[in-house]
Amino acid sequence: MDTNLARRRVWDLPTRLFHWMLVVCVTGAFVTVKLGGLWMDWHIRLGLCTLGLIVFRLIWGFVGPHYARFAQFISGPRGVWRYITAKGSHVAGHSPLGAVSVIALLACFGFQAFSGLFANDDVLSSGPLAFLSEDWSAALTRLHKLNQWLLIVLAAIHVAAILWYRYARHQDLIGPMIHGDIRVPDAAPGRIETVQDTWPLRFKAFGLATIIAMGIWWLTTLAPAGESFY
Repeated sequence: MDTNLARRRVWDLPTRLFHWMLVVCVTGAFVTVKLGGLWMDWHIRLGLCTLGLIVFRLIWGFVGPHYARFAQFISGPRGVWRYITAKGSHVAGHSPLGAVSVIALLACFGFQAFSGLFANDDVLSSGPLAFLSEDWSAALTRLHKLNQWLLIVLAAIHVAAILWYRYARHQDLIGPMIHGDIRVPDAAPGRIETVQDTWPLRFKAFGLATIIAMGIWWLTTLAPAGESFY
């Protein structure tokens, strides 16, 4: 019964915004690259936004609040197996199994965004650093195209995992990533550390995001004079 359940904040606002902004940017980048033509300008812009988001999440994984930190949810193969075999086990934040998905997605999306800096379509569009080396550009363009299929597979597994948690373990993962809270028994509050999702924390995240955005913008200015990366 829900009568003895209390709300506990586990996901801070910066982490939630990162998650949904990444969904929007990745979806938009996928759609625009398939449309091609002048839409490639938006594909590059969304790719740069994705790169900034990944850099933010990597840093936030060390300086963010408790459940956003990698040290809190990353465990070895033994920890993942114990979680899988412990039927009905609920954890706050990312589970050991969810951690595998998080790391895989960050690594693959990060590589996709990084390789996009050097990629080109041999027609109109190229990444802001494609001018540095034709060989690097050609190699990373090939990998950029190949990696999209791995990303599609990982995204499908991620969605399937969300559905599995919802219907097999009766655990809602989408709701907490929207409002930030989970519901736990009042009798066991000590097992859940409540995140202080305060405005000073949010301003710290905003400052970090601003610095990263300035760095991404600086990358776009490195092309030789008169040469646009669009």
